[in-house]
Amino acid sequence: MMRVFVTGANGWVGSALVPELIAAGHKVTGLVRSEQKAQALRAAGGEPLLGSLGDLETLKRAASGADGVIHLAFGLDFSKIVELAEEDRRAIEAFGEAYAGSDRPVIITSGFGLLPAGETFTEDMPLAPIIPEFPRASEQTAFAIATKGVRATWVRLPRSVHGMGERHGFVPMLASIARKKGVSAYVGNGQNLWPSVHRLDAARVYRLALEQGAQDGPFHAVADEGVPFRQIAEAIGEQLGLPTTSIPPEEAAGHFGLLAVWIAGNGPATSARTRARLGWMPEQRGLIRDIRQPEYFN
Repeated sequence: MMRVFVTGANGWVGSALVPELIAAGHKVTGLVRSEQKAQALRAAGGEPLLGSLGDLETLKRAASGADGVIHLAFGLDFSKIVELAEEDRRAIEAFGEAYAGSDRPVIITSGFGLLPAGETFTEDMPLAPIIPEFPRASEQTAFAIATKGVRATWVRLPRSVHGMGERHGFVPMLASIARKKGVSAYVGNGQNLWPSVHRLDAARVYRLALEQGAQDGPFHAVADEGVPFRQIAEAIGEQLGLPTTSIPPEEAAGHFGLLAVWIAGNGPATSARTRARLGWMPEQRGLIRDIRQPEYFN
């Protein structure tokens, strides 16, 4: 049994992770922003801690009282990406300070970028450079505290972390655009690949990585290595009763706005090493089967 401090405990993956940890016999303290969210965490069996990622002393105290940390929280307002990235960096460094000189694990959350056609993300790929347009440096900061002796690693989540009740991820955003435009669109031939995972399968990756002591990472929570985006657009169109169509690359920004680079982007990812080292296998529906459920967009 471990005492685990989880940030983002009420979030999309966190709300799946908390019961996953508790069912495995662990005790969970979760960072929450309001009393309403605290009640939801208590109902799930966790112990809430009111606070925010900006309260570094609270983070250090909570981490110090735990046997391990799983850091999931990250803001959703990407118009403030610089501030969010800085908040994330400081939080990870705070965990590093709390666990300096110990073997307690810190597991950070990251994601996947874009790759040229024909390439695939693997767990062995080197750290990507930080870019001004998206300056999140979760992996780089986790690596930095690991070089100082902290047992830190990261789990990479794919572009689509799906499941019933999804409200804030890429699939709901795509559905919202389709409703507004009257068409579910893809760019060019739509053969650019998106990795995906069900949130319940993703939660198990975090638990297994924690129980392994955050060793042999990073880990890829990837079930579908690469789903052609055209299939995603077609499934969304079918569910919403809308036609599906291709739009030329030069019109993507006008149609999808700030999401265009991700909609048209390629980025398949393998989880072969993660499966071998953690003994993890996806158990839930794949992305296309999931969003083809009649109630997915209700």
